[in-house]
Amino acid sequence: MSENVKRQSQPTPDLRAMRVARTEARLIEAAGALFLDQGYVATTLAQIAEHAGVAARTVYIRFGTKAALFKRVVDHALVGDAEPIDLAHRARTHDAMTADTLAERIASFADLSVGIAGRAGALFEVAAQAEGLERELAEAAQAGRRATSGLCRSFWDDAAADGLITEDFNPERLAILTDVLLCADTIVHLRRTHGWSASAHRSLITDTLTALTHPRA
Repeated sequence: MSENVKRQSQPTPDLRAMRVARTEARLIEAAGALFLDQGYVATTLAQIAEHAGVAARTVYIRFGTKAALFKRVVDHALVGDAEPIDLAHRARTHDAMTADTLAERIASFADLSVGIAGRAGALFEVAAQAEGLERELAEAAQAGRRATSGLCRSFWDDAAADGLITEDFNPERLAILTDVLLCADTIVHLRRTHGWSASAHRSLITDTLTALTHPRA
């Protein structure tokens, strides 16, 4: 076989990247389904590979460990796609931070939070069980809590800077209360204890934040 034919038979970098992306997408989808159905402990990488229709070795090559794959599943659910853009830099987050009125910002922020709860709420329950077993997942969960807290603080700092809340209101305190309302731990509690839907959680967020920022008499 000539060197030219050999080169033509090899997939281009773009085709290889597309194949890798498709394989990873299948593994993430399969892993998500099994983690939700069986829980973290009972699910094995071999089962995920079989469910995705790939060789077991492929899972180890792409992700290395079950904890790393679970993190990818959660990350994918948080934003809704595989794009390497974190939540803080998504267009819908920007909209929630920059709308003209406080009411619009609160509504957009609630929509953002409810979208996360709808996509990842059940996975947060699995994560709550898994983080006690895997240091990597415990660290990831804590990083997620810090990120949520920071986003809440940015929301109210921006609102204050844009003149949407008066000096009577403390952005730091509002940020803490907002963090409590929409953090993953609250989502898990509302699902486990009250069986709340994402829409019910949205009403809790909007009603509470609106009441907290209502002008005082």
